[in-house]
Amino acid sequence: MTTFPNSPQLLKGGIVMMAPDTGQVLRVISLQYNPDTLTRSFQVQAYGDGSDRSEALRLKASPVETIKLEAEIDAADQLEFPDQHQNVVENGIHGQLAALEGMLYPSSEALQNNHGQAARGVLEIAPMEAPLSLFVWSKQRAVPVRVSEFSVTEEAFDPRLNPIRAKINLSLRVLSVNDLGFAHRGGSLFMSYLKNKEALAGMVGSATLSSLGLEGL
Repeated sequence: MTTFPNSPQLLKGGIVMMAPDTGQVLRVISLQYNPDTLTRSFQVQAYGDGSDRSEALRLKASPVETIKLEAEIDAADQLEFPDQHQNVVENGIHGQLAALEGMLYPSSEALQNNHGQAARGVLEIAPMEAPLSLFVWSKQRAVPVRVSEFSVTEEAFDPRLNPIRAKINLSLRVLSVNDLGFAHRGGSLFMSYLKNKEALAGMVGSATLSSLGLEGL
């Protein structure tokens, strides 16, 4: 493929897996193809049911933000150069799917550790903590998330029934300081996301009342 020397660098969207305590990057999952659309919805967290006038304008927390996208994975590019992509030749896109699905599972080590504690008679076993997931969609949008829905449609297979093309539907719930707290690594990342949003809004400035057809309020 010919690349024009002055063409801008195409950034990839993806997910960064981090250790929640230290912030160490455990894995970076880059989407092979950036989705054409990305849907975001917000559920406002307001006080009361609206019957109390003193609470009408009060917010109790940041809105619950949900991000939905459809990603594609295709082995066609790698299979054109089999010598450079032996893993794809042997396993198709199993590896890419497994990396994404790994966000949903506790590790085998954590499962075995909890099983060992139960066998030793430990009465209270702490729930297993998953890595912190950070959804990255440009430097302006890097936000902690939890996968709330995940589905895979495998569309093509090689002769050994390895999937070689698939579509991934992801629904991600943004985690705020209300979920994680200010001291948590994810909480500080959310605050950076919120402050950046406020800074971007400030760059736009404010329209005038006259532009809305008003002389005053």
